[in-house]
Amino acid sequence: MDKLTISELKETIQNDAGIYSINVQITSINQKQTKNGNPYFELEISDSTGSIKIKAWQNSNAFKQAESITGSEWVQVSGHWSTNEFGIDARDWELDLLDNQEIEETLAGNKSKREKLSNDFNYIESVCDSLGDPRLQKLCLKFLDRFGDRFRRSAGARNLHHARRGGLLEHVAQMMRCAEAISHTYENLNKDLLFSGVLFHDVGKMWENSYPANGFNMPYDFRAELMGHISIGVEIINTLWRDFDNTDLDDWKHIDPPSEKVKIHLIHLVLSHHGKIEYGSPVLPKTPEAIALHHIDNIDAKLEMIYQGYEEQEPLSEEVFSKVWALESNIVRPLDKYSE
Repeated sequence: MDKLTISELKETIQNDAGIYSINVQITSINQKQTKNGNPYFELEISDSTGSIKIKAWQNSNAFKQAESITGSEWVQVSGHWSTNEFGIDARDWELDLLDNQEIEETLAGNKSKREKLSNDFNYIESVCDSLGDPRLQKLCLKFLDRFGDRFRRSAGARNLHHARRGGLLEHVAQMMRCAEAISHTYENLNKDLLFSGVLFHDVGKMWENSYPANGFNMPYDFRAELMGHISIGVEIINTLWRDFDNTDLDDWKHIDPPSEKVKIHLIHLVLSHHGKIEYGSPVLPKTPEAIALHHIDNIDAKLEMIYQGYEEQEPLSEEVFSKVWALESNIVRPLDKYSE
């Protein structure tokens, strides 16, 4: 029996339904009823690559096991996996508890996942270290040093895009690669400011969408609920900036542009990155870097959503899939790249 991650499972069963196993944490369980009044359980299971929901129908072995589940258990789910018009379908599945070593391995992710997150973090760190503006360079490196662990385990969103452990890190790294490419084309852009804006634009999600150090069950944080990730991001910038020592501040007094102006421009990028007032930004993008950041963020989020849609949405035909909510339309299979 092949053992896969959730991401690998989604991809595999598109063309090859069969018997597979996955190591996961149960992140929620709810008892429900069918239209006929028969009870069943719905379980959400998660690993480092994402989450899915499976059902335990009455009179199945899975139903009997689900009756004793309290939630948060680490288990191996083995069964027959396929897709239908409702998404992923798991049949004849059973649970086995994981041992401590298996839990640690599941939490860390497979080798490919670990390598990707490590490479992404190293890339972000190298970009921050290369910044020419000493204020922004020190600010970015101070952030990575102080919040690096939390940054590594946070998600890019709760549901829509990069909704997985490490998703925020992946999102920021890909946005930085995009910013790097765009800045070569539009050379008037302030690269130091744009790269710093990419790093800080979603740091508030380290509270809005943060996983605990020892699990995949994302809690709701009262600070994030009361303030939102944009406001928290501004607080983080101001807090780190206030922590600059007096020696640095004295050395930077004669740098142009002035330090306070640099900070305000960076805060503007965080405040305006959603692009519209109705989307949650208190101000519209009003500088070239703010406009660039908004569109870079939008590009990465929407491309992530459409590729995820090919794995999860109902096929309406060989080429067309059902609507991805945030993309507002059905999606169509992309054209294969030309090859001789």
